[in-house]
Amino acid sequence: MATQTKALIAQGGGPTAVINQSLVGAVLECRKFPQIDRIYGALHGVRGIVDEDLLDLTQETTNNLELVAGTPSSALGSTRDKPDRAYCKAIFETLQAHEISYFLYIGGNDSSDTVRIVAEEAKAAGYPLRSIHIPKTIDNDIVLNDHTPGFPSAARFIAQAFMGINLDNKALPGVYLAVVMGRNAGFLTAASALGKKFPDDGPHLIHMPERAFDPNAFLAGVKATFDRHGRCIVAVSEGIHDTEGKPILARLAGELQRDAHGNVNLSGTGALADGLATLVKDRLAIKRVRADTFGYMQRSFVGCVSDVDQREAREVGEKAVKFALWGDRDGSVTIQRVGNYQVDYELVDLDQVAAKTRTMPDAFVDAAGTGVTDAFHMYLRPLLGSGMTNEYRLQTSNRVAKLRRPG
Repeated sequence: MATQTKALIAQGGGPTAVINQSLVGAVLECRKFPQIDRIYGALHGVRGIVDEDLLDLTQETTNNLELVAGTPSSALGSTRDKPDRAYCKAIFETLQAHEISYFLYIGGNDSSDTVRIVAEEAKAAGYPLRSIHIPKTIDNDIVLNDHTPGFPSAARFIAQAFMGINLDNKALPGVYLAVVMGRNAGFLTAASALGKKFPDDGPHLIHMPERAFDPNAFLAGVKATFDRHGRCIVAVSEGIHDTEGKPILARLAGELQRDAHGNVNLSGTGALADGLATLVKDRLAIKRVRADTFGYMQRSFVGCVSDVDQREAREVGEKAVKFALWGDRDGSVTIQRVGNYQVDYELVDLDQVAAKTRTMPDAFVDAAGTGVTDAFHMYLRPLLGSGMTNEYRLQTSNRVAKLRRPG
């Protein structure tokens, strides 16, 4: 009889619309291996591991797991804790106390670094622990991945949201600005372009953190667009910065708060959107100027989930378990694009991914730096899934001739 072992799964960082697919994919895959006797879930990420706040997921019914899989956000709860070496040692001590053989952590860049340190602690102690990082992030900024689970659904929301904004703005013209998540990578902000159908559709300007933001050039772009179309829609990444790398938000909001990772809090305020709107009003004297900050709504929006994203998020959870049980090393699961369109999954060493950030390739950003290329459209379109909303217009050729004559 095979030796009985235990697996522990946790979710970290920002929730997504499909992170529970990865959780359930891992749980159900674990159940296929008779040597895994128990499957635990840590409540609120690594904090739940340290506090030994665990659920026995072995007792969950398959039907309920499937219902949870289709529900956005993190079913186990998450955390923004950034574990240092001492914190990771405490994580390992809990894993060791509960005789965990497989540690599966679903998260982004920082989560992969946590997995790396825990794996090192286990090796140093001579404890047989297999540690696997399962990728997720709406920012799409984990290196060595074609894309990451969570991003396609968030991108679908952004594309459709801007489609609706464009229709509204066309009916009642003015300047509209929306701030989208994306600290260092502009993938999600760039997704706003996928809602465009006609040449005059917005967003007319897209500002991503891959290019330095010049307020004067921004105002010139807004004015030129407004003069041409009588309106202007702008998609702005929360992470836009000046030539020195200083967040534009710092100019507009003064003192900034930081999270446990040392990152400036960019998403908890509408100051960037409001500040840019004020700049347009004051400098361009345009009366109808509106601004929004999408904030958290883009992460776990119900009813706007990519079926491609759901499938792949499930599969990375499944593959993590296969790599853990059949492989001989720790690592991070990555998504690789094959042809147009299919994916394959590979396991890469944790130190190749941990705490590293991927940004938009130059080939995806247009020459002006305020739009995207056809290459980006081709990259993102398959990820958005089926059933994307479309827009239609009345035929202007049916316009009735004027009969009244002046004078």
